[in-house]
Amino acid sequence: MFTGLVTDIGQVKNVDDQNGLRRLRVVSRYAADSITMGASIMHEGVCLTVVDFGAEGQGSWFEVEAVPETLSLTTLGELSTGSNVNLELSLKLGDELGGHLVYGHVDGLGEIVSIEAEGESFRVRIRPPSEIARYFATKGSVTVSGVSLTVAKAHDDGDFDVAIIPHTWQVTTLGALQPGSKVNLEVDMLARYVARMIGADAPETKGTT
Repeated sequence: MFTGLVTDIGQVKNVDDQNGLRRLRVVSRYAADSITMGASIMHEGVCLTVVDFGAEGQGSWFEVEAVPETLSLTTLGELSTGSNVNLELSLKLGDELGGHLVYGHVDGLGEIVSIEAEGESFRVRIRPPSEIARYFATKGSVTVSGVSLTVAKAHDDGDFDVAIIPHTWQVTTLGALQPGSKVNLEVDMLARYVARMIGADAPETKGTT
């Protein structure tokens, strides 16, 4: 479980494909003693498991593995040596929940439609896959590449806007976005439950005769 509050930008130092898996080595400012084998760390909104780690300078390095499905359905498949990634360590009992509850399970790839400066902040329009567009509502929550954001406006065509403050723009990978960029999207779990309750996500049932 995560909060969508990015706590570091890591950098990919090595990408190794082996036995049907892609192993990523990432360096971060996290102290090595804050990481354990099997720990969950969110990368650009994707929860991955630590399979090796160690100290590097005042920070650490760690390795995680991703299966082909994860690579094909998220932006992780585009990562290469030198890529920057939003990182967040998993939430612990008693930690402050500053964003919203995030699972690290990407629901789809969104596309950046436009970026407009509004004073010192930025308004970003995102086009989600059509199958999840119904989950985004004005003032609702969304996770964009691991960052917890509020939907500023949900458009009739399925697009939605988010407003990003200068601090978030500077301390996450969102500041590198351009029109056409892809982002990992995770729907707010509350929206899923509401859709289920009102029948929008009810399983199809066969009629009886």
